Amino acid sequence: MAGKLEGKVAVVTGASSGIGEATALALVVEGAKVAVAARRGDRLEELVKRISESGGQAIPIIADVSDETQARDIVLKAKDEYGRVDILVNNAGVMLLGSIDGANTEDWRRMVNTNILGLMYATHAVLPILKAQGGGHIVNISSVAGRTARAGSGVYNATKWGVGAFSESLRQEVYKDKIRVTIIEPGAVATELSNHITDTEAKERIQEWVKSMTPLESEDIARAIVYAVSQPPHVNVNEILIRPTEQER
Repeated sequence: MAGKLEGKVAVVTGASSGIGEATALALVVEGAKVAVAARRGDRLEELVKRISESGGQAIPIIADVSDETQARDIVLKAKDEYGRVDILVNNAGVMLLGSIDGANTEDWRRMVNTNILGLMYATHAVLPILKAQGGGHIVNISSVAGRTARAGSGVYNATKWGVGAFSESLRQEVYKDKIRVTIIEPGAVATELSNHITDTEAKERIQEWVKSMTPLESEDIARAIVYAVSQPPHVNVNEILIRPTEQER
């Protein structure tokens, strides 16, 4: 029996671990060919090997989405390899929490450059391809932080609220081209995301918070993405908010 995404080609950014890795694997199970992109080439090679051994098709693309040329090349390389692109999952992101006062502003630039600009660059690159094909699907990974602002995560909040605004504006621009846009907003997920926080107090605080509950797993988010992209063409799942059962807000 053919998978729900047989014949489709997907691009997944931030695919070297966590939600991106799980999403790539889930899309392959449903029959999609995938181009997996991230900065860590060794992780990508391992992922592609797993996919190939399971009978799937995937290519690794080492790239940093915060660089516009590299973000564009991800999409173009996928198109060159497979002849088309049907799904773009803008998953690459960083969560560098900490107070605004006294912050390391380099953390701010990293979040803006990756979470917002990287997502925009990849989207900009894929739109002409999707329009020429007569449709496609863009999935943007946001966060509960894109709906609820909290002290200690102001700039991260700003980037994720930006993802939401950009996604809805994009949807209104491209719906007539049969391009669907979905925003995914996970709550606490057990991933490596918090490991990169440079503010020691903020890092400890978020890690303790995640440990206080049974968090989501990356596979939970991957299933939501597969649900959204495998709906009939006339159905656009605009937004999916997913929290752990034990998460208050």
